[in-house]
Amino acid sequence: MKLRQQILFLGLASSLFAHADAAQESSSKPNAIPAKAPSDSSSAGLALKNLLIAACSQNQTEFENFLTVRNKEAFSRMTPSARIALMKRFVLLNEPGKATSSVNPSGRPIIRCETPSVTTEMQLGGVELRENLAFVPMELRNATDSTGADVREIGLGLVREEGEWKLLSLGVLFLDLPALESEWDEAQIETTEKNALQALKDIASAVESYRKTYQRLPDSLANLGQPLHGAPNKDAGGFLDSDLANGIKNGYSFRYVIVGASNLGAPAKFELSATPLRYGRTGRRSFFRDSDGGLHAADRQGTVGGASDPRAE
Repeated sequence: MKLRQQILFLGLASSLFAHADAAQESSSKPNAIPAKAPSDSSSAGLALKNLLIAACSQNQTEFENFLTVRNKEAFSRMTPSARIALMKRFVLLNEPGKATSSVNPSGRPIIRCETPSVTTEMQLGGVELRENLAFVPMELRNATDSTGADVREIGLGLVREEGEWKLLSLGVLFLDLPALESEWDEAQIETTEKNALQALKDIASAVESYRKTYQRLPDSLANLGQPLHGAPNKDAGGFLDSDLANGIKNGYSFRYVIVGASNLGAPAKFELSATPLRYGRTGRRSFFRDSDGGLHAADRQGTVGGASDPRAE
């Protein structure tokens, strides 16, 4: 997707101007704290470079290291799809990319984020320090654009927290995830629900693979997970990732039930369900696979679905 089609930035809460003005006013007073040493400029620029690299690769663990304590806690509560959507806004790419860094002839850092379809290039400008705030201009462009017609200039703000630089703003908008985490999750509900339905299909396929391999149905989802050591076996068949084998993934809980008194042989059947962990945040629809393989979906207000629900589209 072209950059100009992806330039919808974060819908965040309040302006950063008040912070900048307050810092400038304080620095003009007789007892104001003196400007930070040049090394602070380097550390702020390095923090921002590493944040952009994490956003490029969609590495959630690395990205959250550059969030304030308040925002980091909110980030951890967001659904995985909402966290990824947030990181996408920093590099304007839909896919995870491969990040490389270099410097231009003037020594300014350049971060390239390469995906199979598009490569973006982000060049950081000089860091402006105002007490515990740092402001860094950034030029973002399509790496194949030699005309410079699609260059975007963005200012990013950092704040010093416990001796380390953390993300404060994108553009002139203040990053306040606790105030917006529910909105971010809700914006990703369609994606989360789609993933939950696909996960239900993946579990059903894994159950049938287990039946074919061991001539019986698994006793639980745990029997479909990866073995801790050695080759797959009847206790850990290696058909599902650890999250699905534990029954929780991407904001949904999954339940597996054997239908009938026996789990032996082809006649044995099973049912599956997928229910949002936090109704209205991680999903609205509950999904159900009946014993004949039919898929159903309905808004059950967060309760388990059933075979009487409408067929899933």
